[in-house]
Amino acid sequence: MSTSARSYHHGDLRTRLLDVAEELLEEGGVGALSLREVARRADVSHNAPYRHFASKDELLAALAASGFDGLAASRADISDPRNALVESGLAYVRFALEHRALFRLMFSGAAGGESGESVASEASAAAMMRGAFGDDTPGDALISSWSFVHGLAGLLLDDQVPAGLRVGRDDETLARDVLTLTARALDAGLADTP
Repeated sequence: MSTSARSYHHGDLRTRLLDVAEELLEEGGVGALSLREVARRADVSHNAPYRHFASKDELLAALAASGFDGLAASRADISDPRNALVESGLAYVRFALEHRALFRLMFSGAAGGESGESVASEASAAAMMRGAFGDDTPGDALISSWSFVHGLAGLLLDDQVPAGLRVGRDDETLARDVLTLTARALDAGLADTP
């Protein structure tokens, strides 16, 4: 047994396996993931991952749940509520761009479908938008804002924004500009509401 494999008896093997799984996912997609390859890359026995994940599907579900935790943790503390949509939206888009394959897995059927864990995890992404608007925000407003930010992230991930609309801006600058414009429009609309 190698030294690194021995050290996991007292370390956090589950976290190490998830880190390696994300690396493999980013390199080659879901097809590149197997418990055996994760074990090899983590320098542990090929049976070691089975102590934490009964199958590849279970590993994918845990990886997606870990991604949702990371997404929630990426949300900046918001001190100015007028800037909430911009800052929360930017954190969301930034996470998507920095964890492309993981982000796609998080919202795919490959991550556990409609299991309780995946539904709860997806709700955490909606909660990120709740943080942008407040706890008393109606559900439709949350879905609307989440849809907008998620759609923006998807357009950027898939490189679907035409060069003519980019006007030389990188993804983050474009996202900030679009989110700022949307926040202003929402602000104006809310101010006109009786």
